Amino acid sequence: MAKLDLFKFVPFRLNRLGAEVSAALSSEYRERYGLDIPEWRVIATLGFRNEACSAQYIAQCTRTHKSTISRAVTSLMERQLIERVENADDRREFRLAMTRRGTALYEELIPRLLRREQEILSCLSAQERKEFARLLGKIEDNLGLVQASQPMSEAEAY
Repeated sequence: MAKLDLFKFVPFRLNRLGAEVSAALSSEYRERYGLDIPEWRVIATLGFRNEACSAQYIAQCTRTHKSTISRAVTSLMERQLIERVENADDRREFRLAMTRRGTALYEELIPRLLRREQEILSCLSAQERKEFARLLGKIEDNLGLVQASQPMSEAEAY
């Protein structure tokens, strides 16, 4: 029977790396702003978009369970960082958008997170960072992951 060297197994390495980077970044928004990881994912998704989107879209593009996103949305709405807005095309549907307070938090936090990202990637040269980003994109594309801020169609969202 073949043996698996866990420390050479790419899925394990990516998961471990992702968890470590996420933990390193979460200290920036947890301590200062009281956000947990799912709440940050909602804020981050809404923050880089120009228009409101559904909680389902956030769950899909962040690969976070719908119930986890739902709890984060409830908490963020209670803190008045995000709000529900009516969908002009379908009044039964609500989308999520940042409030002014949420946008201010996002704009204050982003430079801190970008600095932390640079610290994490400082072991790579500029060319290696570019290649790393390109290779991650290829893997994401191969797995059909959302890689853009544009909303998916209803069919793509499920």
